Amino acid sequence: MKNSPKSKILLLDDLIKKVSSLRASGKVVVQSHGIFDLIHPGVIEHLKSAKERGDILIATVIADKDVRKGPGRPIFPGNLRADNVASLSMIDYVCVVSDEKPFECVKRIKPDIFARGKSIKDQANEISNKIFEEEKELYFGKVRIHETGGFSLSSSEIINNFLDIYPEEVKSFLKRFSKKYNFKEISEKINSLKKLKILLIGDGIIDEYHYCEAMGRSAKAPLVVNKYITHEVFAGGAFAIANHLAGLSSDIHLVSLLGNDLAKEDFIRSSLKPNVTPKFFYRKDGSTVVKKRYINQYQNQKLFEVNYLSDAYINGGLESEIIKYLKGTVKSYDLILISDFGHGFITNRIIETIQNSGVKFAVNTQTNAANAGYNMITKYRKPLYVCLDEPELRWAAQERFADIESVAKKILESIHASNLIVTLGKRGSFGINNKDQVNHTPIFSSKVIDTVGAGDAFFAFTAPCIAQKMPLDLVSFIGNAVGALAVQIVCNKRPVEKYELFEFIHALLE
Repeated sequence: MKNSPKSKILLLDDLIKKVSSLRASGKVVVQSHGIFDLIHPGVIEHLKSAKERGDILIATVIADKDVRKGPGRPIFPGNLRADNVASLSMIDYVCVVSDEKPFECVKRIKPDIFARGKSIKDQANEISNKIFEEEKELYFGKVRIHETGGFSLSSSEIINNFLDIYPEEVKSFLKRFSKKYNFKEISEKINSLKKLKILLIGDGIIDEYHYCEAMGRSAKAPLVVNKYITHEVFAGGAFAIANHLAGLSSDIHLVSLLGNDLAKEDFIRSSLKPNVTPKFFYRKDGSTVVKKRYINQYQNQKLFEVNYLSDAYINGGLESEIIKYLKGTVKSYDLILISDFGHGFITNRIIETIQNSGVKFAVNTQTNAANAGYNMITKYRKPLYVCLDEPELRWAAQERFADIESVAKKILESIHASNLIVTLGKRGSFGINNKDQVNHTPIFSSKVIDTVGAGDAFFAFTAPCIAQKMPLDLVSFIGNAVGALAVQIVCNKRPVEKYELFEFIHALLE
């Protein structure tokens, strides 16, 4: 007797036990993994072909939080998508799984065969082939891969063309943009960044999220008492930017500042990707910068923040040591990125050293509670590229109400920058360069989990693109796609990976 649809749906740990038992009894287990947002004929053909390869077919459905296919996706929540897949006769078991680490569930489930769908489009094949080449050894082990003939139709294409998920501005923009650029061209340009040698100098930050639950008002003071639940620690600031860059280029050198007190160096080094080579300097008058945010776990709402930092400029001896190192290092690199959070590391003399090096450089100056009104982009001269958010730009220009184009032009001209992009939150981004080109790109995100670190991701991806002389409109498009992915990640829990950017861009352009 066939299982009812509801009885087919298992939790991951239960599915792992079930698969182990089935394999022990001699059954051949096949796994298909995906979003399953729409069950169209291509999906049915894929699943039929997959079932023919074994005795048991399981479908792992990617959880809502890990769907990276563009605005409005998934169309249906995970529980409904699981119900739909479970209703198909060829499916034996279904499980909703995290895909934060792609294909991690395959590693844990250990099927005999992993069935992947073959898209009719060569562009989609390029994406999937790239992902599988990079991931299959790590996650698949001895699992055999079977490529089905399914997916002659694309869920993304159907959704983009027949469901009204985009605002008119976005639909019009994507229609125009897709006529000018195709996926193959964009992916080739992004892949060309691999040989770019990048030096990143900036403030590294340890981000801590302490999750709490409100207990009630204190009987002795006018405040809400919170109960500690758990916490997470992330490598943020320049550390996070380095990890974003590491997915684009094979040679990333990070120069950053730690504190003698609470250096947290072991954690930082273990958090950096293997192709990031760090050089740390140490200040004696403070700790490594730590920013602790306290968050209501139920509402995912930040309550307050405590910073551990010494925001005075580093002393002259340490400054001279850093300058000597930079003078002997910078000439080996194609591009310098400066991530300036205004926490005392990037001094005027260090800025002058970089500006006089002859190496093109890009800058992001951050405004935060510790430096509001003091850490301005106007202390830099002749950068190749500047990336700011709107408040940072307006503060630097002392223009609160003027239109964004005139404000951006004012800053571009005052610091003699070649390119400038300002992120505008829900209004997307605006770009301008010294060739009188201007560009506005709408926002692509519809699901926001956390905005912390999104600007760093935008900067990390767009700066190398500018260095490779990509057109301004293409750079802004890539940056907004990265931003849409970054806001779905809690703080700097992980970087935006190149393969998921490819998936997202392909979905946007279908």
